[in-house]
Amino acid sequence: MCLPATYKTAAQAIWERLYPKYAFGTGESTLESTIGQLLAAQNATLVVAESCTGGYVAHRITSVAGSSAYFKGGVVAYSNELKQQLLGVNPDTLALHGAVSEATVREMAQGALTRLNADYAIAISGIAGPDGGTPEKPVGTIWIAIANRQAICAKLLHLSRSRDANIQLATALALNELRRCIMGI
Repeated sequence: MCLPATYKTAAQAIWERLYPKYAFGTGESTLESTIGQLLAAQNATLVVAESCTGGYVAHRITSVAGSSAYFKGGVVAYSNELKQQLLGVNPDTLALHGAVSEATVREMAQGALTRLNADYAIAISGIAGPDGGTPEKPVGTIWIAIANRQAICAKLLHLSRSRDANIQLATALALNELRRCIMGI
């Protein structure tokens, strides 16, 4: 089927407005396969430090055949004790700010980056639900951090869905932030 030139122009204009900030590919492309291609092109490695997502970020990354070329692994540190022991999160940070905070995910990302020796790290901590929320930090409050050797960027998410949906959406948003970091946007 041939498309009119005006349709191609309109589709191209839409693509140009969405890519690369919001769109990552077309057709059979997935976010995790796009990330894999970007990491492979830089000969870079990735690690994760997960709490509320319970390993779902690692699952998505390893769903791509050949991911062992760039994905080193990660830590699911659900407890504060493991955040401290495995990722080097300062006990004072946890006492002052809590596990669900910008300060904590920044330390989780830095700890993963240095202790697991990678080029990029994703850290996530939050309240997936359905319980555990407070008026100050309701269910769906999730912090993500993306780190590389030069910087750590953190972002607060306010999700209000079911536990599974919060985990899936937080994972997708974290992966997209990683993609943008790798691309320098």
